[in-house]
Amino acid sequence: MPREIITLQVGQCGNQIGYEFWKQLCLEHGITQDGVIRDDIDVDAGDRKDVFFYQADDEHYIPRAILLDLEDRVIDGIRTGDYRKLYNPENFIVDTQGGGAGNNWASGYTQAKDKIEDIMDMIDREADGSDSLEGFVVCHSIAGGTGSGMGSYMLEALNDRYSKKLVQTYSVFPNDGESNSDVVVQPYNSILTLKRLTLEADCVVVLDNNALNRIATDRLRIPKPDFHILNGLVSTVMAASTATLRYPSYMNNDLVGLIASLIPTPRCHFLMTGYTPLAYDLAERSVRKTTVLDVMRRLLQTKNMMVSTRRTEQAGRNPCYISILNIIQGEVDPTQVHKSLQRIRGRNLANFIPWGPASIQVALSRRSPYLPIGGPRVSGLMMANHTSISSLFERILRQFDLLIKKKGGSWDPAKAPFMQNYLRMTDLFKSDEDLKDEFDDSREIVQSLVTEYQACEMPNYIEWGMSNRGAYAGEEAKDPRM
Repeated sequence: MPREIITLQVGQCGNQIGYEFWKQLCLEHGITQDGVIRDDIDVDAGDRKDVFFYQADDEHYIPRAILLDLEDRVIDGIRTGDYRKLYNPENFIVDTQGGGAGNNWASGYTQAKDKIEDIMDMIDREADGSDSLEGFVVCHSIAGGTGSGMGSYMLEALNDRYSKKLVQTYSVFPNDGESNSDVVVQPYNSILTLKRLTLEADCVVVLDNNALNRIATDRLRIPKPDFHILNGLVSTVMAASTATLRYPSYMNNDLVGLIASLIPTPRCHFLMTGYTPLAYDLAERSVRKTTVLDVMRRLLQTKNMMVSTRRTEQAGRNPCYISILNIIQGEVDPTQVHKSLQRIRGRNLANFIPWGPASIQVALSRRSPYLPIGGPRVSGLMMANHTSISSLFERILRQFDLLIKKKGGSWDPAKAPFMQNYLRMTDLFKSDEDLKDEFDDSREIVQSLVTEYQACEMPNYIEWGMSNRGAYAGEEAKDPRM
């Protein structure tokens, strides 16, 4: 029996990557733009289309997707685009005024609160149409207003209504630095959203704009990649990470099995990904011979990771893997996998935590028979839980402190640039004190997350965890190095 998954696409970024994701799923399951099964290939694919799609009365396939946005440009493009007949027209929520959230987390959060009854009606209808709903996938960015604010409220609402269902997110993190930042107030939006991702989500797949741009420039050799290229990279990761759910093998056939193998402790649930091969041009293909060992070795290389983090050893720190899951697709002999793992272990290519098993898990998945002939013989996705991801959160904390002009541990919302917009544009916060409390609480939770990832590098992490159970309930976590 398939374990169905409902996808929520929130905001401009969420709907753009969601659109590319459904295009890829249609390709891999032999579904046309109109939702009809292709009739030019007669194969028994043995796939589970019902995990992400359901069949309408006329038997055409419809995505289990809810599309949410506070401005109409992207969703109007989907409604009038090549895949306009694929989606359920009742599953769109767009603000009729089209004003958007103005890059303001509080505005997105408040507007989601106003629309939550209609949104939950859609989700309940999709859930009632499932035989065995397993969970939800949320696509969004954390820097803008809608993806961060509305995304945050939806995480809270899902956790409240469907507390026993898994919630996984594909979260796009913003560019760093003032010169190439997407939004001036992105540190505000990011830190408020990170609080909800830490407390409300079961698994967060982190996709970093810096790394996506670097991969497109260095690996794909595209000088100025646009968002279509970057969204294509994200959809490749999303499709590959769900491959064992849709083309089941002997393990990792459901979302809970996938997540359980990667997240040994509930708070450290932020994952990074790597994918290879990415270069499909003819010149590259003419000299490349993909093998299981080659793919698994490349997956461990920093240049193929879709998150930019500091992997080098810092003072008192030893960044290491908590867990690794490689999803290998294509023509693979299991004995090749075993030999490749032995070679990787012998060369010490991966540094693991001192308090857990030092092993790379491998899931084999069949390549879709509907894909065109000529792609790589073997491809792989690595989903990894690595302690260096805390450097991404530290970067956001530094940017936040810099923006609010924090001095000596104190700051004033009235003097922080653009902070008053969060007070004026909505009635979410009644006073400067309410606003300051929310930001201070969010910052404390993100700092506790950083501290926990640092503690994971220590041999005494389990003892540390037992003594810091209250860190997410308002108590400050102790530095593991003290």
